[in-house]
Amino acid sequence: MSVKEVANAAPPLQKKRLLQKFGTQRLVAIVALAALYVFFCLAGDNFATYNTFVSILDSSYYIGFLAIGVTFVIITGGIDLSCGTIMVCCALISGTLYTKLGVPMWLCLILCIVMGGLFGFCNGFMVAVMGLPAFIATLGTMMVTRGLGSIVTATASVTYPQRSADDGWFRGIFKIMGEGLPSGGVPTGFLLLIVLAVIMAFVLNKTKPGRYILALGSNKEATRLSGVNVVKWEILAYVISGLFAGLAAISYASIYSTILPGTGNGFELDAIAGTVIGGTSLSGGIGSVAGTLIGVFIMSVLKTGLPFVGLQPHYQLFFTGFVLVIAVFADVLNRRRQKN
Repeated sequence: MSVKEVANAAPPLQKKRLLQKFGTQRLVAIVALAALYVFFCLAGDNFATYNTFVSILDSSYYIGFLAIGVTFVIITGGIDLSCGTIMVCCALISGTLYTKLGVPMWLCLILCIVMGGLFGFCNGFMVAVMGLPAFIATLGTMMVTRGLGSIVTATASVTYPQRSADDGWFRGIFKIMGEGLPSGGVPTGFLLLIVLAVIMAFVLNKTKPGRYILALGSNKEATRLSGVNVVKWEILAYVISGLFAGLAAISYASIYSTILPGTGNGFELDAIAGTVIGGTSLSGGIGSVAGTLIGVFIMSVLKTGLPFVGLQPHYQLFFTGFVLVIAVFADVLNRRRQKN
């Protein structure tokens, strides 16, 4: 069920408000992204350079993949607090398989995504079948994956092969370096992020799984009474989140090389914040992959641009939190208006 189809199922007044709200939030996010970039270009020295632009993209890949996956979960009315630690856990286990057991790199990368999907399935099973609150289920998975990564690696860091090594070919998926190319390289990961975003936007808005996932967030009980297997599609939403966490692990390893055990906390908050800032409602039923990417890029521009105006990157937390509160408050106000 697309946003328009959700709106068509609502009374005429609510239909108009739903479409206006969704379009307005995404427009505001686009304007905010453009305004932030222009501000840093004018206020920051040497911000408007190619290398800075590539840095913005580099810092957005893994959060972007996490956010695309968590968008499907939030649209159902759920939450996934474990996607960040799942990402790091998958990267740690895959890296250990490569360095300690000599598993081929291509197989490690596939296993990375598969492991993410399995963790996502566990989350979905606990929420949809066992009836646990999504907050508690994913919080438990967050703790389990954070500990599991440390157990598998014996608390030692894992280093992936460098770009010049034979098995460092996977880094070229996200950035191509070489003679005759710009010093910052060619950010091919941006193309991959956009392609996957387009595919998942199509899945969400034009396919049966996407329509049912949206319907779950709009009215889960009505969807169940209409004969839809709500357990199946709710689990699928968490599996999608897990698969994209596994993909995020590959992009994270390609950019940062060394993975530290016991980390990952906070990445899920960046993903959730980007999703909500991009217009996805925490109440479920409304959201878009395009809006999520805009929200992610807003955060990435903030993180990259703040040092150029004399502020440390940790100020991003303050500004992101401020914007997030405003976005959620706007969603609450719109929900109240719809009820009235």
